Amino acid sequence: MIEASYEGDVVVVGAGLAGLVATTELADAGRKVILLDQEPEASLGGQAFWSLGGLFLVDSLEQRRVGIKDSFELAWQDWEGSAEFDRPEDDWPRRWARAYVEFASGEKRAWLHAQGVRWLPNPGWAERGGYGAIGHGNSVPRFHLTWGTGPGVLAPFLRRLADARARGLVQVLCRHRVDDLTVAGGAVDGASGAILEPSAARRGQGSSRVEMGVFVARAPSVLVTSGGIGANFDLVRANWPERLGPAPKRLISGVPEHVDGRMLEITRRAGARLIGSDRMWHYVEGIQNWAPIWRHHGIRILPAPSSLWLDARGRRLPVPLFPGFDTLGTLAHIGKTGYDHTWFILTKKIIEREFALSGSEQNPDLTGKSVRAVLKERLGPGIPSPIAAFMREGADFVVERDLAALIAGMNRITDDPLLDPDRVTREVIARDREMANPYSKDSQVMAIRASRRYLPDRISRIAAPHRLLDPEAGPLIAVRLNILTRKTLGGIHTDLSGRVLGDDGEPVPGLWAAGEAAGFGGGGMHGYRSLEGTFLGGCLFSGRVAGRALAG
Repeated sequence: MIEASYEGDVVVVGAGLAGLVATTELADAGRKVILLDQEPEASLGGQAFWSLGGLFLVDSLEQRRVGIKDSFELAWQDWEGSAEFDRPEDDWPRRWARAYVEFASGEKRAWLHAQGVRWLPNPGWAERGGYGAIGHGNSVPRFHLTWGTGPGVLAPFLRRLADARARGLVQVLCRHRVDDLTVAGGAVDGASGAILEPSAARRGQGSSRVEMGVFVARAPSVLVTSGGIGANFDLVRANWPERLGPAPKRLISGVPEHVDGRMLEITRRAGARLIGSDRMWHYVEGIQNWAPIWRHHGIRILPAPSSLWLDARGRRLPVPLFPGFDTLGTLAHIGKTGYDHTWFILTKKIIEREFALSGSEQNPDLTGKSVRAVLKERLGPGIPSPIAAFMREGADFVVERDLAALIAGMNRITDDPLLDPDRVTREVIARDREMANPYSKDSQVMAIRASRRYLPDRISRIAAPHRLLDPEAGPLIAVRLNILTRKTLGGIHTDLSGRVLGDDGEPVPGLWAAGEAAGFGGGGMHGYRSLEGTFLGGCLFSGRVAGRALAG
């Protein structure tokens, strides 16, 4: 049995994006850091590697170049309308949220740009809302896609980590699973746990939990950056709020199996207060990965607004629950239907232009930084290769030349044939009739036309309005959409420097938290909803804040 001990200035628990940012900030200040993670070194960077790399920026150069007029005031109005902070414990989360929007409106782009991060020139419009000016949603496009996707966001921090290791300032201890935070004299002074056997698991794959030793790591301060609960379906269901309806019986996972939330309870035992556990962010456009890397592996479709969205019974979703408008509003509606899936009906013309898949591995052109491949896949004719693969191999896709055959195929791939062909046909024909004029009483049709006034969307993102039954636009495509687990919006309660707060509202000596474990700041800076592009950004910001505060 191996017994190991380590000492440093700070112990960081979790080598995801927030942990890497904090560690590199500490090392730049000359502090000695012990970085612990239970996964193999192949998984350094955690969930950020698998992300699309979208970042929330306000009044950016990219926005101004395409004519978007944005400001801190407009962004903060949108954030407050989405977060709907309404609890006494939301004081620190709200302060974090405002500080983050200030960061996104100012230093964030310059700080990342100086480290070599670049973005595509066409900011995307995620979470469009569809409500009033002070309701949920982004008033303007703010989703800046990183050139290189998630790995492009990670790259500068992995470079800085390698440099800090070479200088002897950081010990990276993978396969070290923290089971407890140690306390002496009323202060957290380290972490202890098991040394796991070496693993050759590739990034994202499940790794062995066989123990071959024990360790203790001592330092005056411990920073928890261990992530959320997305792969722990039991914990997701236990925290599922009534406002979203019954907890789904069937879920797919947007995160690897190690995203299990176990450090949250360990941190609570050391004196931390957890808040907002019922606030979560799960997607409603999930599809089963036909080539899974982890268990229950799902991929999210990032849709533009043209697909017809039906519930499991074939009823159209209500206004303004259109594709890409209100994730949690749609999730709450689905919860009331009694079923865990919905449907998109669309055409080849729509899928060519409007479907994007979340994840670095689903976007090899962007991840590989190939201008030629991007032009071919995004602007050239035909269906992008990763999407074409899902159409051929995916369990959730049906492709047919006529509507009757499509509906029959939809009924074949569900446990029960829930769709009434007459009802679905009526919905399709009714919307098609609304396409004849440049104006309509159909709010989705008007949203499609309004969205195309944004030039980048018109050029590369949103298909020209057309009838679903137009034979020139076919074949017809149906996609079964599953609920995909992803982010924890609540978490460890912290002050504005990242110090963990106890039940009495006072800092727990020696204990800090950042990233998703801390609700991306304060225990939940998003409140109830996200504006998107804010999860990576929240890890960057909270990791930087905590690292600099700990460095003194």
